[in-house]
Amino acid sequence: MTIGFESMPGSSGYLDLFPERRMSYFSNPYVLGLTVIAGIGGLLFGYDTGVISGALLYIKDDFEVVNQSSFLQETIVSMALVGAMIGAASGGWINDAYGRKKATLLADVVFASGSLVMAAAPNPYVLILGRLLVGLGVGVASVTAPVYIAEAAPSEVRGGLVSTNVLMITGGQFLSYVVNLAFTEVPGTWRWMLGVAAVPAIIQFCLMLFMPESPRWLFMQNEDTKAIAILARIYDIDRLEDEIEHLSASSLEDRKEENAVTYFDVFKTKEIRLAFLAGAGLQAFQQFTGINTVMYYSPTIVQMAGFSSNQLALLLSLVVAAMNAAGTILGIYLIDHFGRKKLALSSLSGVIVSLIILSGAFYGQSASPSNSLFGWLAVIGLALYIAFFSPGMGPVPWTVNSEIYPSQYRGLCGGMSATINWISNLIVAQSFLSIAEVAGAATTFLILAGIAVAAVVFVAAYVPETKGLTFAEVEQIWKERAWGSGYNSESLLERGDEDESSLPS
Repeated sequence: MTIGFESMPGSSGYLDLFPERRMSYFSNPYVLGLTVIAGIGGLLFGYDTGVISGALLYIKDDFEVVNQSSFLQETIVSMALVGAMIGAASGGWINDAYGRKKATLLADVVFASGSLVMAAAPNPYVLILGRLLVGLGVGVASVTAPVYIAEAAPSEVRGGLVSTNVLMITGGQFLSYVVNLAFTEVPGTWRWMLGVAAVPAIIQFCLMLFMPESPRWLFMQNEDTKAIAILARIYDIDRLEDEIEHLSASSLEDRKEENAVTYFDVFKTKEIRLAFLAGAGLQAFQQFTGINTVMYYSPTIVQMAGFSSNQLALLLSLVVAAMNAAGTILGIYLIDHFGRKKLALSSLSGVIVSLIILSGAFYGQSASPSNSLFGWLAVIGLALYIAFFSPGMGPVPWTVNSEIYPSQYRGLCGGMSATINWISNLIVAQSFLSIAEVAGAATTFLILAGIAVAAVVFVAAYVPETKGLTFAEVEQIWKERAWGSGYNSESLLERGDEDESSLPS
């Protein structure tokens, strides 16, 4: 049978008709297991971004040339971000050409190789090569994991399952702080800190060998039998027929346009351009509202606030990382109940307040250095920032980017938007301390608050609510925004070839 998808905003029409077929986050162990295994890529992402802060202290002890050169220190830190940008940019093409599974396996091989190169590095230049390799692996994984999870997930729990990947990222950051503390008294310190990251990459590689390819990608490759076998493990028999029919119809149109898809088409086609603007804008604002400023420099921020003890600074940073992971768990629940757009707006509102508190604390601390009250106010602002950011602007950009593009554009656009994230990450990481030195910490946090205000306007104007929608319904949103409400007059599955012929050239 053919199911029409006209429905209330923010709700899948199919599930409005058959509410008894809704699935919960924990209802299918197969889907949850697939999500966790794919999410190990997020763990590698988070671990790599967090571990270098502690490792660098000991790298400087081992290599005098690094200790004497700020440029080398910055290069060691930022080379992974450079690799991630390249990996994310190429990862979209790899995903579309070879599939989500092979892209994950490739990311694991490259990441594990980079970790082992870093652990054995005889000089800082080989270490920089290792950082480039792990960055390449992280970049590919940052594109692949959200798309792989989203394409296997039932629409009603897609947000929570994709957010599990973000939980793995924040969990990896927390783990990196724990590992840094654990290896401080072990001979070889930084080599263990950096080399141990190969273990989860190897584990994921072995487990992924037994995981299926994305059913949506298989449909795109005309491997319908394999795709149906996978869908049969995800959905019960009552829902399976409709999901197969829906995917078959969607992939038929996708295949017609598959060979024509290029980077230029993203900007040439109006509805794809609008979708990419929303996705890439969310990724940029995620970074420019300061999250990795907090994660990379939280010990420094604590010390700038007047707490000079290294031990206390590291301990408070560990608390910040734990709060980040805990907030993401809350986000997993909220994103499919509260909605992507509302969650992002609420998160950003709290971020603005937190950054203003941080700015006020540093302004007060500079005016009255001996007053410890302002130091504690800065720590409270830091904690509030994480509490508001982590459930919303942490998972929402990755979730939205995994679901707003048509199948034939999903890998390409996902890679492009992830590249925007990494470029923004690099800009923030490289500029925060310099801006704080020139303008002062108080002014710097006020600038971030201003950017967060701009992010609120952007989300309100350009990001649609996609909670519970099928991929076809999300695609319909962009067609309506691009070409008017006339695209809402018929069932998507009944349009067939008509869509292609009616699109303006």
